[in-house]
Amino acid sequence: MEFLSLLEESRAVFTAVALLAGLVVGSFLNVVIHRLPIILEREWRAQCAEFGDEQSAVTASAETFTLAHPRSRCPACRAPIRAVHNIPVVSWLALRGRCASCGAPISARYPAVELATGLLSAAVAWHFGFGFEAACALVVTWFLVPLTGIDVDHQLLPDSLTLPLLWLGLLASLWADPASPHALPADPRDAIIGAAAGYLFLWAVFHAFRLLTGKEGMGYGDFKLFAALGAWLGWQMLPLVLLLSAAVGAAVGIALIVLRRRGREVPIPFGPYLAGAGWIAMLWGPQIVDGYLSVSGLR
Repeated sequence: MEFLSLLEESRAVFTAVALLAGLVVGSFLNVVIHRLPIILEREWRAQCAEFGDEQSAVTASAETFTLAHPRSRCPACRAPIRAVHNIPVVSWLALRGRCASCGAPISARYPAVELATGLLSAAVAWHFGFGFEAACALVVTWFLVPLTGIDVDHQLLPDSLTLPLLWLGLLASLWADPASPHALPADPRDAIIGAAAGYLFLWAVFHAFRLLTGKEGMGYGDFKLFAALGAWLGWQMLPLVLLLSAAVGAAVGIALIVLRRRGREVPIPFGPYLAGAGWIAMLWGPQIVDGYLSVSGLR
């Protein structure tokens, strides 16, 4: 109880604890980003095997592969990674980005995800202070990080992440505080409308684009992620999230085309931009909207 009181009284202590917790969670999120798409592919192959696909049956019968099993190991020499070599960020720096057993390089992406999760968690703790709102914001943050990583790698937003995030937002709305200056989570009415509006709006855009061009402009995972953000933030924040994500996504896409790192026909995942815009709106959405209305003379 004394520790909880300290977290409540000292925002600096709470921020430091959130930073450390974020680093540890980030280490696990690295596992999620790497393994969840493989797990989903194996489940898909197992389902195909039920219909007589022999190649899928061979793949599906491989060793048990979950988020917890087997232990993390070097992709080059397959040596298990010892606990002392699995300390977030610190171990990678101490080993100079190489495997302790064979010296093979370890991607800088692993400490980058850990550090990003830690810093984002610290920002949430500092912004909200200790309490229910900070807990909700941390949950949203820890879902958005793996969704971003997986979508970048595979152009996939798994239902096993987007749907729990959606339902948690709707459930959290039952404990919303109408007097809160942060409006997180949204109240039940705004959350339900936000979830429905988020999904239906992108669904309508998807089908309109397909009718006009004959191409699919985004995936159903984007609809579900937008719906989840609507459930947490309320329908009022959806225009801001969409505007920010579309603007940044368009700028990055144009830059990649101009730099010739990506052709016009190569799809660009939209999930990371939705996730980033949603995180910004979660922390500063009301202030951004109020500032815009004041500058434009609408308020």
